[in-house]
Amino acid sequence: MKSYKDLDIYNLGLELFYIAHLYSLKLPKYEMYELGSQLRRASDSVTTNIVEGYGRKKYKADFIKFLTYSWSSCLETVFHIEKINNLYPEIIPDDLELIRRYNELSAKIFNFIKYVEENWKT
Repeated sequence: MKSYKDLDIYNLGLELFYIAHLYSLKLPKYEMYELGSQLRRASDSVTTNIVEGYGRKKYKADFIKFLTYSWSSCLETVFHIEKINNLYPEIIPDDLELIRRYNELSAKIFNFIKYVEENWKT
């Protein structure tokens, strides 16, 4: 692995960020800077923390800490998608598929954290 860009969790997280970002811009104007901003920040945080953690990979504990932040942001993103779906069901037509994909990403991040805990050499 030469770069964080080689990580499946990074690539999937970035793909999902772009999807979530576009949906957040479809919210009513009064939600754009509230719920929309929360969704954008949480979904962006998933990949941002992977990148920052990778930059600290020399320090196993730091790497795990940032991967855990990424995992938490993934869970937060699902929560915001669920709120949007309940308040504005027309915004994300296939919300269950997006949630399914974020849950898949969450599991992958969790498994990668376990891998780093058990196998990472600094």
